[in-house]
Amino acid sequence: MVKTITPFSTRAKEGATDSPLGDFVTVESNIQSTADVGFYDENGKLTGRKSSDKEFSMYQRDDAIPNGQAIISPSEVISGQWPLDMTGFNDVVIAINPSRAGNYEITAVMGPDTLAWAGLTPINAASDLRGNLHTGTTSFANLFNDGAEALTADVWNIFIIKSNLANQKLLQFKITNNAGGDSNIQTNFMRLV
Repeated sequence: MVKTITPFSTRAKEGATDSPLGDFVTVESNIQSTADVGFYDENGKLTGRKSSDKEFSMYQRDDAIPNGQAIISPSEVISGQWPLDMTGFNDVVIAINPSRAGNYEITAVMGPDTLAWAGLTPINAASDLRGNLHTGTTSFANLFNDGAEALTADVWNIFIIKSNLANQKLLQFKITNNAGGDSNIQTNFMRLV
């Protein structure tokens, strides 16, 4: 408990006069911690807050991909955790480990047509994700397309993609081998709030 001067008391220094309140009033000063675990939606269901993935958890390996050919990752057949659901996430980290050094094209694409995008089906599967990137512009652009990223062989090349792909529900990446020969391509992903 803390005692403080009451407003408009005889001891107030702002020109106030007598008050029916005493000069001091007891004020509760307890500190109580709270945790924000989510909110209740319009149906009364508790929706929890998202938290960043702690580790990479959507591993995929594609072997002997010829020069000029592309893979889609993550994919159901290989990773079992597809596509990337970015609902509630802002950023995505992509890790690529090729067996051949050289250029690779990396493009964010729409997920498979076997799944609905927020209730809509069919969708334009494997098409470049497009949207409005800049405030004030009136045209759509590819949300992420790196036409020639030089990757080092036999190590994880790790890249963070900030906010362009936030809240995409069926996110996949098309990675094209332009390194000049066959390459084994390993990929993995992590989502960040």
